[in-house]
Amino acid sequence: MKKSTRIWRTLTRGEKALYTLGFLCLILTIVLKVFSSASASNIKMDIEKISYKIEAQEKKNQSLMMQVNELISYENLSPVLNDKGLAYNNENIIVVK
Repeated sequence: MKKSTRIWRTLTRGEKALYTLGFLCLILTIVLKVFSSASASNIKMDIEKISYKIEAQEKKNQSLMMQVNELISYENLSPVLNDKGLAYNNENIIVVK
């Protein structure tokens, strides 16, 4: 019976360098993907925080605008106007935005 022999061929320097370079590129790609995903999620969280603050400020502004409208109503101003002898003219009231 004939015994089969295997011939093991060693890798050359160039092949070793190519395999090493390929492996490093694969690892680098995975690491960059993880860091870019983490960075994107942090940016999304910051955007959500800022949009929440904007919504809260808009609600506050709307509430203050309602208070201004209540304060400049004719019912609130008429007693003061009558005491001072003035006339109410709604066109002269300016609301600063």
